[in-house]
Amino acid sequence: MWKKIFQTNDDVAALVLRLMLGIVFFSHGMQKLLGWFGGHGFEGTMGFFTGKLGIPALFAFLAIIAESLGAIGLIVGLGTRVAAFGISITIVVAAMMLHVQNGFFMNWFGSQTGEGIEYHLLVIGMGVALMVAGGGKWSLDRAIAGSRDN
Repeated sequence: MWKKIFQTNDDVAALVLRLMLGIVFFSHGMQKLLGWFGGHGFEGTMGFFTGKLGIPALFAFLAIIAESLGAIGLIVGLGTRVAAFGISITIVVAAMMLHVQNGFFMNWFGSQTGEGIEYHLLVIGMGVALMVAGGGKWSLDRAIAGSRDN
């Protein structure tokens, strides 16, 4: 089972996907976990998720961890499939709870009441691609899976 989680090839496309998704979600995750980049930090985010959105505390905690530690995992290519799964589930919930009612398009011109789901669909697509392909070139997953083959 572990080999299937870490196994990947030397694919450059997977490297690009995981780095871009990891970099984007690092900033979002650190907003939620540590309050960096103008975020509300762990306590503020937990309060918003559990109080205003009604998300159970365990799932709110897992969302914060998926976005923060999952992003770091993607950047270094460690647990790529698990990290991509966590981020994908988190973004599906965000899209369904907060954004689907605003339609498809992002609020480029400020004429909508909020953001649509086009960004969310891109993230989900990247996440699914990484769940299928794994971490690719220069990933710790590849180093771990390779060491098990010897």
